[in-house]
Amino acid sequence: MADQARPRGMLRSLRGLISTGIALIENRLELLTTELKEEKTRVVSLLIYALAALILLSVGTVFLAVLFTALLWESNRLLALGVFATLFLGGGVFALVMAARLVRQQSQLFAASLAELRGDREALEREE
Repeated sequence: MADQARPRGMLRSLRGLISTGIALIENRLELLTTELKEEKTRVVSLLIYALAALILLSVGTVFLAVLFTALLWESNRLLALGVFATLFLGGGVFALVMAARLVRQQSQLFAASLAELRGDREALEREE
């Protein structure tokens, strides 16, 4: 009878271990889902604000350039056009450099999940 109790106890322990493992995986997947939702919200907001800023600043800058060129039309129209062309091209190059820098930066997506999984692995290694 003791022999039958041992396999049932081992089976119960194995079921408990599997249940704990599944719960751990479920928690980690929920964390990944939350991180994905947060990242999606952040990216969409960033794109909307960036697009609005780009359109409004572009239109405003063009109108400002036209205003100053019209004011200087009789005396220094070529200088005004050259200065504004230089400013626009310089701003465009700066924006291109900043965009390239952001593309090269490493994403923080799943950083919290990876840290949790590392912690789980270290905890399991300590128990051995």
